[in-house]
Amino acid sequence: MEDFINGIREYFSNFLYDGGLTIVRTIAFALLGLVILKIVRMIVRRTTMKSKLDNAAATFVISIITVVLYVALVIVVASSLGVSTAGIIAAFSAIALAVALALKDSLASLANGVIIIFTKPFKKGDTIMLNGEEGTVQDIRLFNTKILTFNNEEVIIPNSDVLSETLVNESNMPLRRVELPFYIAYSADADEVKAAILKKMEESDNIINTPAPSVGFDSFGESTIKCTAYAWSSVENYSSAKADVKQIIYSTIRELSAQPSGLSVQITNPKEGKDE
Repeated sequence: MEDFINGIREYFSNFLYDGGLTIVRTIAFALLGLVILKIVRMIVRRTTMKSKLDNAAATFVISIITVVLYVALVIVVASSLGVSTAGIIAAFSAIALAVALALKDSLASLANGVIIIFTKPFKKGDTIMLNGEEGTVQDIRLFNTKILTFNNEEVIIPNSDVLSETLVNESNMPLRRVELPFYIAYSADADEVKAAILKKMEESDNIINTPAPSVGFDSFGESTIKCTAYAWSSVENYSSAKADVKQIIYSTIRELSAQPSGLSVQITNPKEGKDE
């Protein structure tokens, strides 16, 4: 029995002498590091949830902190095993440089994605016009932005293009103005046309009266007068208000043309009216 106990003691003594203590210490550092990493992530997640950061920005911050903590943990564990930290840092630098060169376009989109997330030129749910595409922002990601067009088409735009192109955000202001041109003949009663259109626009539920709608005479062609109807609406009702103005102009022209007294107004093909 005594020989067995002495054998166990000798085994553990040799184990510790041959580096077992280093292995145990390294495992302890790794486990402790993982616990600390999890706690820090929980604290960061709760902090970002309580702050004004949106989901994309919060996710980005958590991801960056997680990567940094994992890199620090690898360095600590390797150092505990006796590996030179200078070599590890050099290896990480070389890998990072290779990745940066291979993914320079993607990294440009990533950098722009970070700028978009924190500067917020637009947010999810906004209606924007970008790269000739107009639609509602569905998602803002680190590498690209997804919009849904009014034709129900999903368009993915790289973030490197988002900040390099002219961006129109149609949702930032509470009101938008509808502008619709139309052409009338010189034989038309311009005041009658204007009064009829204004009356119908003031009765529309989708058009607001402050600022008041208006009709302007823009230019004079060889056989037509170019007019424009202006109407204000809330951002949410813009599409409905635009449709209302189109219908109002069409129905007004039809009603005035059908008057018993004769042809009061004519709608003319815009191509026939060359501005002077």
